[in-house]
Amino acid sequence: MRALFKDAPRPGLQLKEVEPPTPGPGEILVRVEAASICGTDLHIYNWDNWAASRMRPPLVIGHEFSGVVEAVGPGVTHPRVGDHVSLESHVVCHNCAACRTGNYHVCLNTQILGVDRDGGFAEYVVVPAENAWVNPPDLPFEVAAILEPFGNAVHTVYAGSGVSGRSVLITGCGPIGLMAVAIARASGAGPIIATDVNPYRLAFAERLGADRVVNVLEEDPVRVVKDLTGGNGVEVLLEFSGNEKAIHQGLQALMAGGEARILGIPSDPIAFDLAGELVMRGITAYGIAGRRLWQTWMQGTALVYSERVDLKPLLTHTYPIARFEEAFARLQQGQAVKVVLYPREA
Repeated sequence: MRALFKDAPRPGLQLKEVEPPTPGPGEILVRVEAASICGTDLHIYNWDNWAASRMRPPLVIGHEFSGVVEAVGPGVTHPRVGDHVSLESHVVCHNCAACRTGNYHVCLNTQILGVDRDGGFAEYVVVPAENAWVNPPDLPFEVAAILEPFGNAVHTVYAGSGVSGRSVLITGCGPIGLMAVAIARASGAGPIIATDVNPYRLAFAERLGADRVVNVLEEDPVRVVKDLTGGNGVEVLLEFSGNEKAIHQGLQALMAGGEARILGIPSDPIAFDLAGELVMRGITAYGIAGRRLWQTWMQGTALVYSERVDLKPLLTHTYPIARFEEAFARLQQGQAVKVVLYPREA
């Protein structure tokens, strides 16, 4: 089979022919039909400081993918051969304090597909059976492949008291931020204000339901928010950029007593006025990591299966896996949202 490897600690990836894996006890073999490139994959491709500190090659990368169950290992009763599945990328231990208190999404011993163990940029992959989410057979594989990152957006939007009937600021219109725009719109939020520096992404935010988009290179987002909310600020901040300035602006645009839900991760530690920006203003802050298992999957698939959220517009580019260099270049240029690879296409 063909598989896309990080074979050594250096920039780039290598497409290789290898033997298909065999599922062991509690595992399934998935025939991968579609796989989406994530920001994490870009870090691994570029071999930046994060990748060098986190990953140990050689390894097949890729953690956003879908396919069909080809075979099951001993003891597996669900899913079944022939089921169409998406995959939860976090493999959890079930034994640590976080897992034993129901917080599997922050398992202290998490292994991530495509980072700590072989992932889905391959024709076949072996994963724990418990990590499979069975989809209706008519759900497009491309949509099924991005249910995993969609879950990050769902978790962020629905944390705390949700967004229904509330004003929302979304900072960062990468794929997950754009998904959050669509979820917030489907969930009755308003007004929805979205910020970024990329006009291509901001146009998508408008298309997906943002009431107002702000290019922060051209406008002051805090002033825009205050003008739209009678000077009060928004009730909910959804932070996806990881940018220090955007985080501070988002908090400034948040009304006293509001909620900040932060998924974006700064590349370096940031200076932070805990008293002035949070404590004395009564802000409730949530750190968002991964997806709550399996609550977030239930919430997210309810939105997608019912067509209240349509993810297809986000699938902007597709490539056979042999053209992975073009696919990664397209994403790095900032002129794409979700780029899908087909491992089984020539």
